Amino acid sequence: MRFIDANVFIYAILRPRSTLPPAVLKKKNAARDIFLRADAGEPVLTTTVHLSEVANVLEDAGGITFAADLVSAVLLKPSIEVEPVTADDYRESAERAKKEAVSVNDALALVVMERRGIGEIYTFDRHFADAPVRVVQK
Repeated sequence: MRFIDANVFIYAILRPRSTLPPAVLKKKNAARDIFLRADAGEPVLTTTVHLSEVANVLEDAGGITFAADLVSAVLLKPSIEVEPVTADDYRESAERAKKEAVSVNDALALVVMERRGIGEIYTFDRHFADAPVRVVQK
């Protein structure tokens, strides 16, 4: 099982309003492939916080119904496990964020991954490059 970061959902789902640069198009296509594999049954893990990040972006881009439908679909997928997050998890993430110079939500992914014994993450976030996990982008 791999952790799936919010940016994978966002790259996969949002439709561009203009022509994308080749590097962004490459990420978008890779994210779509990852998302389709998860949709087809590849087990992945995310958190309620990361899913909330996705919902916030999708609400801005496509409206409340669009975001709510996607969140509902993700929560119903047996292959996409959504881990609840506690205040203690977030406190630990805040401390880890300071130590590793990553965002609190990136640190949260690392905290949850360690707890669950997951060593790989689907992400296009460059902040994970120095993290103690393997970044997978295809």
